Amino acid sequence: MRILLIRHAEPDYTIDSLTPKGRIEAELLSRRLIRYDIRDFYMSPLGRARDTAAYTLNKLGREAEILPWLREFNGSYPDPETGIRRIVSWDVKPRVWTDFPGVTNIETWCDASVFSGGNVREVWKQTTDGVDALLGKYGYVKDGPVWRCENNSDFTIALFCHFGISMAVLGYLTDISPMVLWHRTLTLPSSITEIVTEERIRSEVSFRMTKLGDLTHLESAGEKRSTAGLFPECYTGIDSTDPAVNGTL
Repeated sequence: MRILLIRHAEPDYTIDSLTPKGRIEAELLSRRLIRYDIRDFYMSPLGRARDTAAYTLNKLGREAEILPWLREFNGSYPDPETGIRRIVSWDVKPRVWTDFPGVTNIETWCDASVFSGGNVREVWKQTTDGVDALLGKYGYVKDGPVWRCENNSDFTIALFCHFGISMAVLGYLTDISPMVLWHRTLTLPSSITEIVTEERIRSEVSFRMTKLGDLTHLESAGEKRSTAGLFPECYTGIDSTDPAVNGTL
């Protein structure tokens, strides 16, 4: 089985859609995806993900199922520096999040005391329940560190979504703390992250990542990649109010 986690193309957050560049990215992405034999399509309910998916779906004459839990991971918590409630739990400065006890462990990451006043655990459970339900349709059931499946088959599904939620899904499938993935990786707009199953023991499946944030479709067309998702750095000349650079995904 192959799972494609596809981040939406360059976003215009003011209208929850795509920028003109984002539409070019989505078009180039669609030219790549229509060559894949994708069994089922799923997408976030948010406009920027749906608009990205539309380029591929229209070419194929297909539809995608909307999964509410695929909307951007929106767990919030009280900021330890300011006390103000932050909308996203994956926007934490390096020396802050690395001090959370157990933050690098998939089993304990959301037990960090800083999250106790927020809804991070609830959103994480919505995510894991959503993944369980989706993969359960194809016969995959989580059993501790592995997944059980009596008929692990060769097929592909595609999920059009967002950086935060896609790293949460990847973390759950591979038993890697989302906090590590959120703060140590970045998948840029229109990129593809690929996960495949490996069945070394009959009916016991592990998920392995084979691509992270792949942008071959942009690079081969000479299209410059977007930086939406990078946080502002500590030098002048950058507009920290611009969602394209302030980490608002």
